[in-house]
Amino acid sequence: MTGPETGRRRPARERLLAAAARRFYADGVTATGIDTITAEAGVAKMSLYNNFSSKADLVRAYLDARHEEWLGLYRARLEHADGPREGVLAVFDAYADHAESAYAHGFRGCGLLNAAAELPAGDDGRAVVRAHKEEVERLIGGHLRELLPGRPGAAHTAAEHLAFLLEGAMARAGLEGDGERLRHARSMAAALLDRL
Repeated sequence: MTGPETGRRRPARERLLAAAARRFYADGVTATGIDTITAEAGVAKMSLYNNFSSKADLVRAYLDARHEEWLGLYRARLEHADGPREGVLAVFDAYADHAESAYAHGFRGCGLLNAAAELPAGDDGRAVVRAHKEEVERLIGGHLRELLPGRPGAAHTAAEHLAFLLEGAMARAGLEGDGERLRHARSMAAALLDRL
């Protein structure tokens, strides 16, 4: 969203991050140039370099923002979760919520994984994405340890299975352009949880 916000324009950094998020998600990191981002944000190129040291720095900020955005969706879902079983499902719901977010050019899957696929091995951005995925699995594992007290091995194995189910569903949902696979994965997760 560009334009006035409570009578003032948003700071250039916020506008740049919002424009980068839209363009990186819709078109990819490599295909999106600095000129495209600054034009969409309505700022001069110098504003970009006053806020980010390089395009790589902007990409890193985008990845960090995507992670925080997902955590916010998860926390909102967790507020309504009743116990550890529902906590696991809150993770799936947060991914579905992310898929349902309005993207101008349609749903393309996980923005973090899409960006990571474009970054070279060893890039700091790939470490951000890996940390996010590891945190998702840790969150699932934490709920499962509560659900399966005294069975840490079973909780760990189930967390890994559910994380893989979630990632596979997200990849397929991105290819298919909607969140149906995520809803199906949530149903599969619920059935698995009922059998633990």
